Amino acid sequence: MSDLYQPAADCLANRRILVTGAAEGIGRAVAIACARYGATVIVSDFDDTDLDGTYDLIEASGAPQPALLPLDLERGDAQLFLNTALALGNEFAALDGLVHCAAYTPYLGRIDDYDPSDWERVLRVNLTAAFLLTQACLPLLYASGEASVVFTSDRVGRHGLAYWGAYAAAKCGLEGLMQTLAAETADAGKVRVNSLEPGVVQTAMRRALYPAENPYHHPPPETVAASYLYLLSAESRGVTGQQLTAPLRVSETLRHRN
Repeated sequence: MSDLYQPAADCLANRRILVTGAAEGIGRAVAIACARYGATVIVSDFDDTDLDGTYDLIEASGAPQPALLPLDLERGDAQLFLNTALALGNEFAALDGLVHCAAYTPYLGRIDDYDPSDWERVLRVNLTAAFLLTQACLPLLYASGEASVVFTSDRVGRHGLAYWGAYAAAKCGLEGLMQTLAAETADAGKVRVNSLEPGVVQTAMRRALYPAENPYHHPPPETVAASYLYLLSAESRGVTGQQLTAPLRVSETLRHRN
């Protein structure tokens, strides 16, 4: 029998969860899984047209009706994110979960050769936008009383590897952001904050970076969705400031709770 964690049915019932990067890959898999397990999901990506596929799949499944949130993570300033949070508050009153799945890097390359404008763009999408959106949404997360923020990490964000440039730097920064926010919110106990490293799965970004690689050598993104559900559900109550790696096993979830 597999020791992999399996979420309970309706573990996210009546929860309101925002997922970025929901047009494809891990973000889409997480958004669909959240809806399947009872959440009202706000699916976000750069363009609402890209989100139509995710929206349609959730709606056709009979899950709670999702909401679309096109959001330009590269060009959006602090005011845009504040206005976004205000609109979410008017519609949903609170957020029970915020999952950062959006990711971007244009290429692998040496630091010697890295284009400064690309560096700025990669840090903006992967780190600065995650900070701005989280900061803007904190009042909505506090209003939930038991909210969860999940930052999608990467192996190169926990141990830098050659040629990953700005992406590795951004993911390292994201881990620091997670730890800092977890420490600042721990005493109040209203928001738990963790990072999850999903491993290598089939995504458009992976295919672009490794065009000669057979993508089917890697598992589909749906295989890591359950680990996100654990962090978003009440089963992870009290778990904060942790650097976790998917797929989670039952033994790990028990240890975290103890």
